[in-house]
Amino acid sequence: MAERMGLRERKKRETSLRIWRVAIGLFVERSFDEVPVTEIAEAAGVSKMTVFNYFGTKEDLVLKPLEEHADELARAVRERSPGESAVAAVHRQFLEQLAAREASIGMNPDPLNLRVRELILETSALLTRTYAWSARTTRLLADELIAEAGRERGGTGEAVAQCVAMQIAAARTSLVNEIHRRRSEGQSVDEIYPAMVALAQEVFGLVENGLGAYAVRR
Repeated sequence: MAERMGLRERKKRETSLRIWRVAIGLFVERSFDEVPVTEIAEAAGVSKMTVFNYFGTKEDLVLKPLEEHADELARAVRERSPGESAVAAVHRQFLEQLAAREASIGMNPDPLNLRVRELILETSALLTRTYAWSARTTRLLADELIAEAGRERGGTGEAVAQCVAMQIAAARTSLVNEIHRRRSEGQSVDEIYPAMVALAQEVFGLVENGLGAYAVRR
């Protein structure tokens, strides 16, 4: 029984990946708005209903893999070791993702993952939803910080937690943007890796140690 379940789950993942790859390829070729779901289904060798069973909306065909990571900053903070700061936990998580060449931060060498980023930037509906996802990621992190401090939402405690969450999330976003910039210029993930490790140390260091000494006018 367990073996059959394992085979079933593997086939589901393979089908989901095939649909996603076909959809992204067609969107990149002709734009998101010009490709109907029926065409994606036909090209992937499945029914339109099957596409919607795996991806609830057309936008999900692009954004579902990204949105599955909405809780990862909050999770890094929630699962950190005693004595480890929230910033250090997210920094450590980012370094682990760099080393693992994770697609969620742009380190997957598959060229199709780079195309997804470009597709989002040129499609207003996808860009708007990505901003909403980013705000949710920050909100989940802030909620984790509030819960850990034993505070209720509202008042100064929430404002401080939100400020901290926004700074941590923005630091990570700036690093992800830099990965994509370098990838779009033709650098490989292996070429990017050591530079991003060093840059992560600098960026998260600014958040960890404060910005008081940064950009002081002389």
